[in-house]
Parts: sequence; C-alpha cells; structure tokens
Amino acid sequence: MRTITSSFHRRRPDARRRLALIMACFFVAVRAVVAQTPANSQPSVYSYRHEHSPDGIGKFYQGREIAQVMGHEGADWLERPQRQAEERPDLLLEALKLHAGDVAADMGAGTGYFTWRMASIVGDGGKIYANDIQAEMLELLSKNMAEHHTTNFQAVLGTLTNANLPPGGLDLVLMVDVYHEFDHPYEMMQSICRALKPRGRVAWVEYRAEDPNVPIKPLHKMSEAQVRKEAAALPLRWVETIETLPRQHVIIFQKRTD
Repeated sequence: MRTITSSFHRRRPDARRRLALIMACFFVAVRAVVAQTPANSQPSVYSYRHEHSPDGIGKFYQGREIAQVMGHEGADWLERPQRQAEERPDLLLEALKLHAGDVAADMGAGTGYFTWRMASIVGDGGKIYANDIQAEMLELLSKNMAEHHTTNFQAVLGTLTNANLPPGGLDLVLMVDVYHEFDHPYEMMQSICRALKPRGRVAWVEYRAEDPNVPIKPLHKMSEAQVRKEAAALPLRWVETIETLPRQHVIIFQKRTD
C-alpha cells in the first residue's frame, strides 16, 4: 500500500500541471473570441455559411444574406447623369416631407448626392448629418458640398455597429440603397433609433426585390416584406410604403414612444 500511495503522490504534481495548462489554454481561447467580437454585438442573431452568393459576405440576418459594401472606387456611379431618370430623386425628396429647420441624417451618404439636396430643403435653421463608414467617401462628400456651397451639414465617420449620430436629436434618418449592406444591421439600427427624436422617422429606400425587371443584383434589392420583418425587431412602427419611384420602395417607420 505504501508503494502505491507513494507512486500516486509522485504523479500528482504532473497531473496538476497538466490541468493548469489546459485551463490556461481554455482562458486564452475565450479571450481571443471575446477580442474578435465587436462591442455590443449580438452573435446569436446572425448565421454564417461557407457557400454563399459572390455578391454577399456569407453572413445572414433574418434569412437574408448581407451584401458586400460598394467601395469608394465606385463613387462615380452615385453621380451618374442617368440617376435622375432612373431613380427620380426629386420624387423621393417630396415623399420625405422634410421641412425648414429639420435635423436629419443621410446614412451611407457616399458622395453626398442626397446630402446637399436635403440641406437645401432644411435651410440654415436645419442640419444634415452625412454618415459613412469610409473616410474616402467623406472626403469626396466634403468636396461636393463645397461645390454646392452647402455649409449646414456635418460629416460623420461611423463604425460597423454605430452610426455615431447625436442621441435623440434627429427628425429623419434616410437610408438610400445602404441598409442591405450593413455588416451589423441589428446593432446599427439600434444606434439609429437612439438618435431619433420621439416620433422621429426612418426611411428605407431599397430597390424592389419583387420586380425582376429592376436591373440590380438580387442581394442589392429588398422586398417590402423583408424590410418590415427586420424592422419588427426595433422600436419602430410602420407608417407607409410609397411606390411612386421607378425602381425603389420608400418604406417609412416612426420611432415608438410606448
């Protein structure tokens, strides 16, 4: 018995060292996962697939694959001369019902195609926050604003999860063909909702997925049903869907106060 007991005690320090090494490796792995997870992220609301569309990022939210972001290299497409006839931005601006003195945001503003147009409507008593996650786009936007002599705006560099807009101060947030590219749509929309005034509005403008004749890649289109499904996870209520544009929905929601 002494021999067996003695043998056991000789081996126990090695067992303790192995256990300590295993636990150390476990905590290193946990820290690595946490470090790679964005702040305020909700991993459970997303799923990932190895096989996916070449136009997407392999990440899915509420059954929809998130589309790849259009880089600043494609900025000329935003300012194409055909855009007026193809999209009728004049009709969109009418549908938004902006007023002098309003404070609004242009999400994914790009070159500022809508920023300066919105700024001219709200006037000197109002303000437009031009948001983008690409600093290069904001540089192009600032040049465009100077060419249009627009000063009642502020360029805002956002992150993948936060629009970085002032809390509780916006009458309207406009998203033109940008929501479907949000890398973290749930987190980004939560930040947008925090920026709205009570009863402030959000306008989704997306190419109609229901119409096969709209010449846009499928992942860069959204159906009204999908927009309303995703908005249901937010403190928003549907107000109206406007179908006066040639290719896009205008789907408007209002911040709930209950």
